[in-house]
Amino acid sequence: MTDQKKILGDERRTFILELLKNSQIPLKGSELAAQTNVSRQVIVGDITLLKARDEPIIATSQGYLYFKQNAGTPSFERTIACRHLPEDTLKELNLLVDHGVLVKDVKIEHAVYGDLTASIMVSNRQEVKQFIDNLQTTNASLLSELTGGIHLHTIAASSTQTLDKAEAALKEAGFLIEY
Repeated sequence: MTDQKKILGDERRTFILELLKNSQIPLKGSELAAQTNVSRQVIVGDITLLKARDEPIIATSQGYLYFKQNAGTPSFERTIACRHLPEDTLKELNLLVDHGVLVKDVKIEHAVYGDLTASIMVSNRQEVKQFIDNLQTTNASLLSELTGGIHLHTIAASSTQTLDKAEAALKEAGFLIEY
């Protein structure tokens, strides 16, 4: 934080919301904190309050995104079931994005907590690399490590044919669980 004046409460949340709405890339909590002259933890609280107001903000490994559905581009979604070793995560995600798919999230069914979902939001190899680098830098575990590699992904693309091709590539790689 610097000597400049802090932006307080609702004014800060409005400012953060406008920054997110106008950004084409994810914004890190530390960047938002620097722009508003508050701590990153205050930003985390602000994002929680904005989400409670039904603002479609998504926390990704690259930062916060305001999820705006592009009205001009039809989007088709599908949930797929996968299973692989942790070291195959990079290959799995690259297979999907190389087929023009957005990987929105990962979900597992935990024995105690029930369904757990984490946002991924990767659509190209650079974003996949950032995601994997972030996992390695933080030494974080994959959710799928809690379920022997079994997990679900919500994937999105501009056509069902694109989704079909991505699924076929996962099947060929031995990652797709067919049910």
